[in-house]
Parts: sequence; C-alpha cells; structure tokens
Amino acid sequence: MLTLEEEKKLIARIDNISSYADLRHIEERMQSQLGIVLQITPSIREVRTVRGFSIQLIERPGLCRKTRQSIPAAIRRCLEKNPDIVYAILNARDLLGAG
Repeated sequence: MLTLEEEKKLIARIDNISSYADLRHIEERMQSQLGIVLQITPSIREVRTVRGFSIQLIERPGLCRKTRQSIPAAIRRCLEKNPDIVYAILNARDLLGAG
C-alpha cells in the first residue's frame, strides 16, 4: 500500500537521484518493498533526448493511474538533470559500446 504521503516521499527521492547506481538501488527498493517493477528501455531507433526512453511501470493491482504517471515523470526529470545516468543506461544496454 502506497499512501499519498509515501508517494510524495518516493517522488522527491527519485527527483534527487544523482547516479546510475542510485537509480538501480531505487528500482530494487521499489520492487522489493512495493512490488512496483520499473522498466527503462531506450528506443529501438535512436535516443537523442530523454524522450527517447520508454519508462513504464508494470501493471499491478492497486497502483493508481496518477502514480503510474508521476513516477515515470519524476524519472524523466531526473534523467534530464543528470545526462550521465542516461549514458550509463545506454552503456548498460551496450548501445554505446564498441561493436
């Protein structure tokens, strides 16, 4: 159960993410404590901006529509503030690696 107050804390925590490791930690904590599975995947074609990422929460019973929208929006804001995280996500998927 995610209360409104807890959701605000989670959004604030996501907004303050400063590294890829921190993002992964938050993803793991959301999954273990709340059962929320987050998927961040780059576009198949090309990623020029943060909008080139697909940020989705896997459907779970009891997860309201507003929460399903606010968490990805907070992650996008975080990625826009920290381009190093964007590059780390791309590197983790081997999209910037030498082919």
